[in-house]
Amino acid sequence: MSPTLDHQRIDRLYNFLEGTVQRGEVPGAAVQLSIGDKPSVSKAFGRFKPNLATPMQQDSIFLVASITKPFTVAAAVLLAERGQLLLDDPAYHYLPEFGNSGKEDISLRHLMTHSSGLPDMLPENQSLRERHAPMSEFIEQICQLKLDFPAGTGLQYQSTGLAILGEIVQRVSGISLQEFLRKEFFEPLGMKDTALGIDGLPEDRVSNVKLPPEQEGVDWDWNSPYWRNFGAAWGGMFSTVEDLTRFLRMLLNGGELQGKRIFSRSTVETMIRDQTSPMPLVPNEQKVRIRGGLGWRLAPSSCWGFFGDFLSPGSFGHGGATGTVFWADPKRDMTFALLTTQPSIWSESLLCKASNLAIACVN
Repeated sequence: MSPTLDHQRIDRLYNFLEGTVQRGEVPGAAVQLSIGDKPSVSKAFGRFKPNLATPMQQDSIFLVASITKPFTVAAAVLLAERGQLLLDDPAYHYLPEFGNSGKEDISLRHLMTHSSGLPDMLPENQSLRERHAPMSEFIEQICQLKLDFPAGTGLQYQSTGLAILGEIVQRVSGISLQEFLRKEFFEPLGMKDTALGIDGLPEDRVSNVKLPPEQEGVDWDWNSPYWRNFGAAWGGMFSTVEDLTRFLRMLLNGGELQGKRIFSRSTVETMIRDQTSPMPLVPNEQKVRIRGGLGWRLAPSSCWGFFGDFLSPGSFGHGGATGTVFWADPKRDMTFALLTTQPSIWSESLLCKASNLAIACVN
């Protein structure tokens, strides 16, 4: 018997999210669950912008932050599937200026699995944003970084490596990362409200994030025109719960959605397979705590709290600093997307509890 959704338990999830809004813990949110080929269920909560009374809608558009990362990785994987690059090639083969200070040994796979040894952010990250620096300046400075540890000897979450991977996608494909994602993923999958940066999206449907203290009173914050148009390969994508569900459903279908094939089945299997546990030089403690595929965080893991406690082994997903999470549970043939406007520094426990409630909705 195929699994189904229990609508009484869905109401429990909805009541939980409504409660977080009523208590002032979250300004606004949208959620969507799907199971198999049955119709998805979704609902919106709270306010569209933290200081305005306009209600959030199910099709409101959110800055999804690091949920961008698996999309950037997927772009590079698609180029590999087409024979345009190899995952274990050194990154500097495609970006020669990157090959210095020990970075010569970093492969594309290292960039995709957070095993490159690069730091998460540039030391000058804030100063670059303060003067509205273009992406080219970020790439130039990342190419001069020294490593925290040799490639392949540890796991450390890093956004700088995703910036490099995005630049490589552009150089190999000959088009911008924004255009590549639109052409290869968003348009074929009907993700009409998704883009890297807000160019082409209806701005009157783009919600505002509640800003952390360090971003208040500046002109480079998450809601600023600068950041909304920047299109960061590590965290600049905008999307909806419906569109994210479509991407996850494509992966659960083995790379195809509604007759549009994006990846081969074997490519999808590789993307969501544990890539970090077999790494011989990574400490065992890190392998247990941090498990990753190609761009994906994998369950079970003690590090990725947004997964909750009950996802099946082999589940995959990602979260974002703006208070976002999406995941797929292949065993249950289930997807879950929860987008909020409350940064994860304040909302990680909420995301974890919501994931638990979502899993409990399955009969």
